[in-house]
Amino acid sequence: MKIKMMALSLIAALSIGTLSAQMDKKEKASPAAKMEAKIGDAKISITYSQPGVKERVIFGELVPYGKVWRTGANEATTFTTSKDITVNGQKLAAGTYTLFTIPGEKEWTIIFNTEMGQWGAYKYDDKRDALKVKATPTKHTATERMTFSEKDGVIYLDWAETRVPLKIKS
Repeated sequence: MKIKMMALSLIAALSIGTLSAQMDKKEKASPAAKMEAKIGDAKISITYSQPGVKERVIFGELVPYGKVWRTGANEATTFTTSKDITVNGQKLAAGTYTLFTIPGEKEWTIIFNTEMGQWGAYKYDDKRDALKVKATPTKHTATERMTFSEKDGVIYLDWAETRVPLKIKS
């Protein structure tokens, strides 16, 4: 009887381990991502989680207009620059910031905040803002997963059918 119980326990443990490994291999709902670029002398990196559209209306519904958004999923997105830069013409000191946005139909506010380690935007404090800049969104090819990319000194945030540009100079 003891041998039978031990055998069943071993089979159960192996099954749970196999199931756990299979679950780890599945794609996460909002996988982690990182964008890195060199713009002038500055090394820029953005670390974020990539939510998916999943047949939802994103801006104006899932992500409301006029409210602070963590700009991604899970932990708040971080933006790091190795050198002082300008973002849409305004100075930002070298360092790491939490990146928040306030989406709007015709204009977005991009926020670089000094409070690190936040989950979402639940504890966002505008007194900790290092910089706020405006950006004009445009229509863009549908993008299933929120993505940051860089081309010719412009960082783009693409998600759903929206593109938001940030012009960076160092």
